[in-house]
Amino acid sequence: MKAPLRVAVTGAAGQIGYSLLFRIASGAMFGPDQPVILQLIEAPVEKVMKALEGVAMELDDCAFPLLKGIVQTSDASVGFKDANWCLLIGAKPRGPGMERADLLKDNGKIFIEQGRIIDAVAAADARIAVVGNPANTNCMIAASQAKRLPAERFTAMVRLDQNRAQTQLAKKAGADLTAVKNIFIYGNHSPTMFPAYAHATIGGKPAAEVINDTAWLQGPFCETVGKRGAAIIAARGLSSAASAANALVDHVRSLVTPGAIHSVAVKSNGHYGFDALVWAGMPVRTTTPGSYEVITGYAMDDFAKSKLATTNKELMEERAFVADMIN
Repeated sequence: MKAPLRVAVTGAAGQIGYSLLFRIASGAMFGPDQPVILQLIEAPVEKVMKALEGVAMELDDCAFPLLKGIVQTSDASVGFKDANWCLLIGAKPRGPGMERADLLKDNGKIFIEQGRIIDAVAAADARIAVVGNPANTNCMIAASQAKRLPAERFTAMVRLDQNRAQTQLAKKAGADLTAVKNIFIYGNHSPTMFPAYAHATIGGKPAAEVINDTAWLQGPFCETVGKRGAAIIAARGLSSAASAANALVDHVRSLVTPGAIHSVAVKSNGHYGFDALVWAGMPVRTTTPGSYEVITGYAMDDFAKSKLATTNKELMEERAFVADMIN
């Protein structure tokens, strides 16, 4: 049997964490032959830590053969110790009347500390996946604190947007979900993100030809994908926790599967016209487990260029809000 992977998870007792941990322990994220040790991190609040204890009890009661240990802690230095994967789910939610700039500042403080600690104590091969919003900029902040781990180890999740876009295209075309390929997400994980439908295929044919409705593709399709999270909150009164957890399973599974082609927010390095220093969603190809290369060959029409400019502007504004936090 393989040596266990140590998987650190912040916000482990929250809604996303509760939907995620059992999937990791079952083998859905790293494969059916990969043992794991879960290192669960929560806030140092008695009620929260008690909830985390209950989650750990349930994990025990599932008797997962691949689960070789559970760490429960409110000390990030303990939780991230020797971790091979750090899944940063926990973040302060946006409250009533809170401006996005305020949210960036408050969460920035969290991700500064986490970035420093991960760089200090995580495994030499550590990979970091950020879910807590604003995910792209939180990821950039965490990566800015790292001296040992390179920037490409830090990724933010746009896979939920990709999954949403894939489903919307399949429904509109009356096609099976698996027939939709190469739908990629560019830019920020926010309503400004762009699902690049011109690159997608349905049953091997260009999606725009199969659907043949430019007004829908440029309007309701982009809007539905971009505002899906708000629509789910309006419908169920709670955020999209289960689909976010599922997307994180997909995000990591694709990153450990050589040859996989998928959407990830990574340091842009200027690709597709993004500011070189922001983390932006782009198509990548996994090369070796945990490593990837950005696919740079997709051409953009004028509509796509305008959408990329809008989401890049937002990412640059977010970076400006937190400039004093970035090393």
